[in-house]
Amino acid sequence: MPELLRAEPADKDQRIDVYLTKKFASLSRSQINRLIHEGRVKINGKTVKASHKIDPYDSISIEIPPPRPLGIQPEKVPFTILYEDGDILVLSKPPGIVVHPAAGHNTGTLVHGLLYHCSDLSGIGGILRPGIVHRLDKDTSGLMVVAKNDLAHQELARQFKAGEVYKKYVALVYGGFREKSGIIQAPIGRHPTQRKKMSVRSASGREAITIWQVIQSFNGLTFLELTLKTGRTHQIRVHLSSMQHPVVGDPVYGGKQKWADIRNITVRNIIKSVSRQLLHARELGFVHPRTGQFMEFHSRMPPDMQEIIEALS
Repeated sequence: MPELLRAEPADKDQRIDVYLTKKFASLSRSQINRLIHEGRVKINGKTVKASHKIDPYDSISIEIPPPRPLGIQPEKVPFTILYEDGDILVLSKPPGIVVHPAAGHNTGTLVHGLLYHCSDLSGIGGILRPGIVHRLDKDTSGLMVVAKNDLAHQELARQFKAGEVYKKYVALVYGGFREKSGIIQAPIGRHPTQRKKMSVRSASGREAITIWQVIQSFNGLTFLELTLKTGRTHQIRVHLSSMQHPVVGDPVYGGKQKWADIRNITVRNIIKSVSRQLLHARELGFVHPRTGQFMEFHSRMPPDMQEIIEALS
């Protein structure tokens, strides 16, 4: 059954895909565009293009299909559950695990493991990522919240989109900092030539804000705490790389081979064998989608990262 909306005067000249993305927090703009392309969005009874601009009092209908069958087999995948109830599951993801199936990653993903643990997870708009409200990169470890039903999915997605979720990371990066803290405000968008990368894009990028604070300084390295005020793809990695402080071990944004620049031989020997970016989602806070209670979680760094920090200290 299609959902019906009525455009307000303030919505005049807004693109229909932008309008619907704001209205449906659980759907990305690309998913909205797919629904428009499939003819599932109508204005005043007629199908439209994504670029169509709406008028006040337009009657807008959108048909959101039920989730498609995944067609994947549940697998036992290692992750630590910190909290679980009938609506949500909070976990700590180890490094090296991809969140959802994609080209080249058809087995062993977090989604496979979630289906093994709990087969009844949310799925919004036909997406193939049950329960996944947000994600971490493959080699980034730490906290994630998973939705177990559609109510939880939609409310958590709204909180993430509105910037209401508290997210704090720690990272080991190259270089030293003159200041003890600061704010990076630099829009992020798709890299102009390398489509799998993101980059700082002053003209075409989306707003991205990262707050950083020095925890500890070493010889040519710094251990940082980072608070995200927005949630762009690869945000921390891109922002730090743009400051010439890439995350140690980052193979995409300049942190893989930079160990050779470290003058201190002891420090150089510790980090030259690092095989992944040393970035960990340490704290996560959000409002429970059903009870309205604010919940906050903390996660220890994985052993490989913990051992490196201790060896440097």
